Amino acid sequence: MRTWRLGVVGSPIEHSLSPQLHVAGLAYLGLEGTSERLDVDLEHAHQLRGMMGERFDALAVTMPLKERAAALCDDLEERAAALGVVNSLLWRDDRLLGASTDGAGFLDSLRGEFGVGVSGAHVVVLGSGGAARAIVDALVREGASAVSVLGRNADTVTALVNAHRGVVDHTLIYRPVELIVNTTPSSSRVHHGAALQGVSRETIAVDITYEPRQSPWLAQHAAMGCRTRNGLSMLAYTVARQMNWWWDSDIPGAHLLSTLTEAPA
Repeated sequence: MRTWRLGVVGSPIEHSLSPQLHVAGLAYLGLEGTSERLDVDLEHAHQLRGMMGERFDALAVTMPLKERAAALCDDLEERAAALGVVNSLLWRDDRLLGASTDGAGFLDSLRGEFGVGVSGAHVVVLGSGGAARAIVDALVREGASAVSVLGRNADTVTALVNAHRGVVDHTLIYRPVELIVNTTPSSSRVHHGAALQGVSRETIAVDITYEPRQSPWLAQHAAMGCRTRNGLSMLAYTVARQMNWWWDSDIPGAHLLSTLTEAPA
C-alpha cells in the first residue's frame, strides 16, 4: 500500500492542527501516511515546488504562502485560478496542481454546524485579507443578498467591492445582519465595547481563528445570545474538502471536527 507524505506549510506553523486532521482523514479512508508541519516563510516560498514529489505528495498551504504557491502551480482548479491563491497542493504525474477550498469549506461548516445556507442573507465580513477574499467569493457565489466588508486596508476593501456585485464597504451595512464573520488575525484586533448595529441574538457569529477557543469578540456575541462558532469548524470542513480533492473521496467535515472537539483544548 502506498504511504502518503502529507504536510502543512506556512509561517508561523507550530500550532497548526492540519496534521491531526490529515491523520484522521487517512484513517477514515484506510490509507497509510504521515503529516508534518514545516515552517516556510515568503523568502523561501520558491522552494515549495522542489519539495513536491521529493518530500511531499500533498500539502496544505497557509499564510503567508497562498499567493506564492499558486504562482508555482502548473494547473489551478477554477476557484484557485479566479482568486489567485491556493490552500492545497498535489503532486501528480510530475505536475503541481493547486486548489482553494477555504470558501467552500466555510459554507460547508455553516450547513454542517448550523443547518443554514446564505442565499438571500445579509452578511458582514470583518477583514479584507486572503481569508476574507475566499469567503466573500463563496458568499457571493452562494447567493448572499449583500456582503458588507469592514477592513482597515482601504485598497483591499475596494478590490473586494469592485470584484463582486452585491459587495459593499462598511458604510453600507444592511440591517438586520444574519451572519457576521471575523477574519482578522487575533493579534491585530482592538476590542470594541459595542457590537455592530444590525447584529442581534438572531445573528450567527463566526470567528475563523481558534486560538483562543473563545476570543473576546466571540464571547461578546455569545453573551448577546448569538449562535457562535470558532475557527475549528471552518478548519475541519476546509481540510475535508482539501483531502477529498486530493483523493476524490468523501470524508465528512463533521467527522474531522469531532476529532478536534474530542481532544483537550
